[in-house]
Amino acid sequence: MRVALILRTVCVTILLGTCISYLSQAQAKPKADPRRQSALQLEQQGKLDDARAIWEALNKANPRNSEPLAHLGLIASHQQRYEEAIPYYQKVLALAPNMQAARIDLALALFKSGHPKEAIPEFQKLIKASPKGSSQELRFTILTGMAYYALADYIHAAPYLKTATERDKTNLPLRLALAHSYLWTKQLQALMDVYHEILELDPNSAEADMLAGEALDEMKDNAGATEMFRAAVKANPKTPNAHFGLGYLLWSQKKYPEAASELQAEIDNDPDHVQSLMYLADANIQMNKIDEAKLLLVRALKLDSAQPLAHLDLGIVYAELNQNEDALRELLIAEKMIPDDVNVHWRLGRLYRALGHKDEAKVEFDKANNLNKKADEDLYKKIADGAKRPQPTDTAAPQAPPTQ
Repeated sequence: MRVALILRTVCVTILLGTCISYLSQAQAKPKADPRRQSALQLEQQGKLDDARAIWEALNKANPRNSEPLAHLGLIASHQQRYEEAIPYYQKVLALAPNMQAARIDLALALFKSGHPKEAIPEFQKLIKASPKGSSQELRFTILTGMAYYALADYIHAAPYLKTATERDKTNLPLRLALAHSYLWTKQLQALMDVYHEILELDPNSAEADMLAGEALDEMKDNAGATEMFRAAVKANPKTPNAHFGLGYLLWSQKKYPEAASELQAEIDNDPDHVQSLMYLADANIQMNKIDEAKLLLVRALKLDSAQPLAHLDLGIVYAELNQNEDALRELLIAEKMIPDDVNVHWRLGRLYRALGHKDEAKVEFDKANNLNKKADEDLYKKIADGAKRPQPTDTAAPQAPPTQ
């Protein structure tokens, strides 16, 4: 949701400022055919379908003339039929490779039709062709960054967005996009720098506080992360995921009553927030509120059945309620989804033992023990590897013998 809002806020503004029509170029070379003037008048009157029919006829009469193709592309774009506009612009560029207006409209049509990957090389060509330091160069830099951002290619988005924010000192949506890019590429100190820039523009930005909280959480600063999410909730209690982020942090710190309060607040804002339903249910299990947990988990799985934690917790709940067949069903589903989870096998082992299935119980307990053993071995290996001293290579200079 946050990504979509940022894309929409940044790109709508930029696209409106960037679109360049062919009309001035096209009218510089008037044609003798009287139908051309009629098509132009129909466009000005908003009768685009009638104008399109004339331009199609003119294109059929002279396929080497780029003007009808250009107008057909513009009409399709104006009607938001961007997929249809793209081949028209490509044909224009095949006839006139240096027509910058055609390249701009092609790039925008690709971007707006959901093809940011194909739009990027076009925007990059436009950056190179723009005067250094010009508003055009800035627009195309932003659009290139947002195209990478739309592809979730944050490592490549960040440099373009950083360049753009350095040029545009007051653009808050751009800074939020840059901060997200830094977060998702683990450039956490750079994120904190952008966070302070955002606060200068909007001291009460809940979004910025949440980003800082996520960065501090990645840095294992639980206290700092919690403080940031508390600030986000205070700044705007209706910000999506603010209560969830705080609730999750409190849940991870085993502060279940306070976590439950925040998770419930997120559900009050968004009744279909699956993650909040799941973690609130888990907090209720920890507080021995089994019936409340069951209702939440059933609701969460109706919204999204592909949640292994919800299946695991529901299996635990059913086992607590002595609904063993239901418990077995849910735990087996969880086992298929997360076969390497120790807790799943341990819970299955306990359930099989309660049902009197000793052989099945032993199999599950053995799986749990083996997974624990493997985890311990992996940890010991990491510790041992970290303690190893680097060995001299064959090309290293020989050491002098110790003196007597």
